[in-house]
Amino acid sequence: MTAFFQSLGMSFEWAWFVATIAGILLIALPLMLAVAMIIYADRKIWAAMALRRGPNVVGPLGLLQSFADGLKVFLQETIIPSSANKGLFLLAPIITFTVALIVWAVIPFQAGVVLSNINVGLLYILAASSLGVYGVILAGWASNSKYPFYSAIRAAAQMVSYEVSIGFVLIAVVLWAGTFNLSGIVEAQQGHVLGLFNGFGFNPLLFPMAVVFLISSLAETARAPFDLTEAESELVAGYQTEYSSMAFALYWLGEYANVILMCTLNALLFWGGYLPPLDIPILYAVPGIIWLFIKILVFFFIFSWIKATVPRYRYDQLMRLGWKIFLPLSLFFVFAVSGWLMIQRVGL
Repeated sequence: MTAFFQSLGMSFEWAWFVATIAGILLIALPLMLAVAMIIYADRKIWAAMALRRGPNVVGPLGLLQSFADGLKVFLQETIIPSSANKGLFLLAPIITFTVALIVWAVIPFQAGVVLSNINVGLLYILAASSLGVYGVILAGWASNSKYPFYSAIRAAAQMVSYEVSIGFVLIAVVLWAGTFNLSGIVEAQQGHVLGLFNGFGFNPLLFPMAVVFLISSLAETARAPFDLTEAESELVAGYQTEYSSMAFALYWLGEYANVILMCTLNALLFWGGYLPPLDIPILYAVPGIIWLFIKILVFFFIFSWIKATVPRYRYDQLMRLGWKIFLPLSLFFVFAVSGWLMIQRVGL
């Protein structure tokens, strides 16, 4: 894209700057539209599983419901509690929303189609996404209210607990792919199993890691059955209880942007990303971005399906699953993958 703007007579510096801004907008604007549509899809899936209709009034088939909700929130008054720390209270949702966006800079949508193709893309995602906990903690503390504070502490503990397991899962993937670059990880999955299946998830040693990563993704994004941060029977509405208007909307947008991100990472790390499921030449006629979107939608359906059908965990069950089951399991498979690769590459 930089070369295109240079051809229009711009210097390299200005061409690079304009190309970067254009790339950011090409990711951020469709992402915001996708969040609106994904909220609609979420509600429709829940409704279908409960034999209800879901949104069906605003616009054809209810497609404009999310935009109507957004307009309603935009027109509301922003109320800041009198005893709140006003600066941190307003900064918290901005942190959550910003962190949800900046992670997309290293996501490859197709071969060569990535805003920043850095060698440590996976480390960047891990580092940037872990900053999201600050938005949650600040929201609970700055509200100066006990229920949001309880929820923020719960959310922080939950996010940190499952990030540990996610970290070990990523180590197994990096060991097999031999790179932290996300495009490199996707390319390493081509014909990975029997020279036919594209995806680490088809590998018996990495399939359990794919399952752990999927469930940890649910916990990391506080989706059911791990939505303990919004357990209305004990916590009213979680760490955003005191928020209204656009501050609340930023949390809402950030939450669903993170859900889409986790669906994307599941597709990229284990199921071939923008590659077709099978390494058959005719399937490559379909653009890679279409394959990626199909996989994202499949994972999002799984997320919604689980939310509509699985009852909420108790908090002790949540922590037990993270620390006593997923952590030892992921550690074991890191050793198993390491051992297998050593045998393959070096020999006994």
